[in-house]
Amino acid sequence: MKNVFEINFDSLVGPTHNYSGLSEDNIASHKNEGLSSNPKQAALQGLEKMKFLADLGLKQAVFPPHPRPLISALKHFGFKGSDEDILRAAQQADPHLLSAVSSASYMWAANAATVTPSLDVLDKKLHITPANLVTSFHRTIEASETAQIFKSIFKNSSLFTIHSSLFSSASLADEGAANHTRLCPKHGVQGLHFFVYGRSGLPNTLPRPKYFYPRQTLEASQAIARFHQIPATHLFFAQQNPEAIDAGVFHNDVICVGNENILLYHEKAFLDTSEVIKNLKMTYQSLYNEELYCIEVAESKISLSEAVKTYLFNSQLITTPNNKTILITPTDCLESSSVNVFLKELVSTKSPINEVRSLDVRQSMLNGGGPACLRLRVVVTEEELAALPRGIFMDDDLFYSLTQWVKRNYREKLLPSDLGNLDLFYESRQALNELNEILELS
Repeated sequence: MKNVFEINFDSLVGPTHNYSGLSEDNIASHKNEGLSSNPKQAALQGLEKMKFLADLGLKQAVFPPHPRPLISALKHFGFKGSDEDILRAAQQADPHLLSAVSSASYMWAANAATVTPSLDVLDKKLHITPANLVTSFHRTIEASETAQIFKSIFKNSSLFTIHSSLFSSASLADEGAANHTRLCPKHGVQGLHFFVYGRSGLPNTLPRPKYFYPRQTLEASQAIARFHQIPATHLFFAQQNPEAIDAGVFHNDVICVGNENILLYHEKAFLDTSEVIKNLKMTYQSLYNEELYCIEVAESKISLSEAVKTYLFNSQLITTPNNKTILITPTDCLESSSVNVFLKELVSTKSPINEVRSLDVRQSMLNGGGPACLRLRVVVTEEELAALPRGIFMDDDLFYSLTQWVKRNYREKLLPSDLGNLDLFYESRQALNELNEILELS
């Protein structure tokens, strides 16, 4: 077993955080369309979560926000002139398009990429594939900027391979780590990679949801596994339950969370859940000669709708340096009697989960993203850790600097109708210029 570290990379919430309801299959996002957001509070809540993880002794790092509104995207729609001219014209001609190119959805770093540690792959390099996010225009525009951020952080090509996003096709729709879970006895052991997909991108007879379009394809997950050189013995694929997708489970991490040798999931998470779990446990047992702890939550205890409403399964499941396993839930879970009862039973029984902690990420939750959505997990060796820039890692000084930066630059109230405001445009650009100096990134 190698001495490795799991880094949680969280994206800073951007100055244009708003509730435009751009994703119909994301129940919270669609339900809260048009409400007033608080970008300052959203960013501060994100920073508090990062600091909480860092104080537990975990490696916590920061991704910068993307520039928004993305003027280059508007140029593809035929808008011309200066940035100011383009912004004014887009606001007048198509406010919905302007909302899309102003979206701060990159804050959900779990969709940024799929990552495979170097100890899991044949060439012994850490592999990263930025997600193409082709099922939603406002997310598709993130791919190129995300790739540039990865290249500015994971610079050493002898240690890291940054792949291009998969070809932008419905057959290769990829939503990143939100549909990928690495299972293993400890982070320093070669992992079993559990990929979950909503549909096949090729003609077939697989069952599909009635209402919502599945985002992740089997072919995308298979392609990433090939590019990352993961041995076939350490791969496991399963299909999402179409009923769950129709209930608002647009990503697997809305209904399932895993960490090391623990998998917490809902009874209706997968197509034929009992068969999936039986085979997954058998595969895990054959690799590691020990049990995978699978904790199933029955529909009779917590309904699909309640799971989506509270984002219980979008909690972060972590292992601290002193080997304590903690489930970090959104505070919304405290407002549900059924979820509260389950969490109390979870820590009072012989469960491998030792503790439950709740954090306030309400601004993100109102747009359909809980604690797990806000982070991307990256397992690195000591050599790889040393090759990463120091300025992105959370500590007391960085927390103070970023908190003051947010307080100086972010608004406390933002409506979708404000997105064409030139003052907001200038404020956002100025904020990102300041941030580059704080994080010491080009």
